[in-house]
Order: sequence, then structure tokens, then C-alpha cells
Amino acid sequence: MRITIFCGANNGKSELYKENAIELGKWIANKNHTLVYGGGKIGLMGVIADTVLENSGEVIGIMPQFLVDREISHTGITEFVIVDDMSERKTQLVDLGDAFIALPGGPGTLEEISQVISWVRVGKKDAPCILMNVNGYYDFLEQYFDKMVEEGFLTNEDRKRTLFTANLEEMEEFIANYKNL
Repeated sequence: MRITIFCGANNGKSELYKENAIELGKWIANKNHTLVYGGGKIGLMGVIADTVLENSGEVIGIMPQFLVDREISHTGITEFVIVDDMSERKTQLVDLGDAFIALPGGPGTLEEISQVISWVRVGKKDAPCILMNVNGYYDFLEQYFDKMVEEGFLTNEDRKRTLFTANLEEMEEFIANYKNL
């Protein structure tokens, strides 16, 4: 399975974010999944890519040329794809993914996972979407999704297709049972 990860190009202030990225990277490699991500060598992006590689896993990175020019691309990954712009990067990240996980990150991370959640909702993609709620990072967003249901802007069925968790076992179970939701 190809697991697309959206995450920050920073590590964040809490060491818990890095620890979770390492744990998730080991899980991806040990389960013989392939990491698909933004191609960076810095922040949580670099941490998870390095961890997958260190555990004999495969990593596909996708990055626009302007970021490659800024020398933030990871040069030691299995496959590296250079694209023209951020839109093309996102399209390829989504096209290649079988499951989507957002680690803590900034507005770009939120925008990327939100697009996939929206595409699942309208039937353009059928894949599990998970937000790793490490250190309560996504608590407010989870409450917001529940408010969408409460106010009639999101169905309960669609809400069930997005998981907020910090637990890898719960995440793995969600992915395994996704088609039965």
C-alpha cells in the first residue's frame, strides 16, 4: 500500500511530533508499505523519510522545481519526482496514495489533507484519511468536524471516513476496516 503523508517542513516545538513521525515511519517500513510524501529533507518530512529508509522501506518524494532550487529536497530516497508547481505536486501525491495521513504541520498540511477529505466526500477518491492528533494538535479541528455534523454541513457517514487519533493501532485498524464503514 502507498501511504501519502502530509506534514510540516519543521519539527514543531514538542519532541512528541518527531517521536510520532519516527514511530509512523517504522510502521510504514515494517508493514512493507511505501511512503509517498513531499520530497523534503527537513522537518517532519525529513524525519519520516529517513526513518522509512533506515528501516529498509521505499520512499517516493514529489517536489516542485522551485523547492529543489532552494536545496531542501531529499537526495537519498528511492524515487524522486520533480514537478512544475505545488498543484501538480498535490495531484500526484493524491493520485499515488491509497491512504492519507496528516502529521502536525502548518497551513499547507491542513490544505492538503482537507482536499483529500473533500475528494473522498464527493467520490473523486475513496481512501482513508487520518489526522495524527499528537499532543492534542488537531483537537480543535476534530471539534470543528463534529460541529459540521451537528449543524448539518457534513453527514455522519462522511464524518466517519476521517479519523483523528494519535494511536497507531487504531490507525491501522481504521485503514484495514475502511471499506466496511
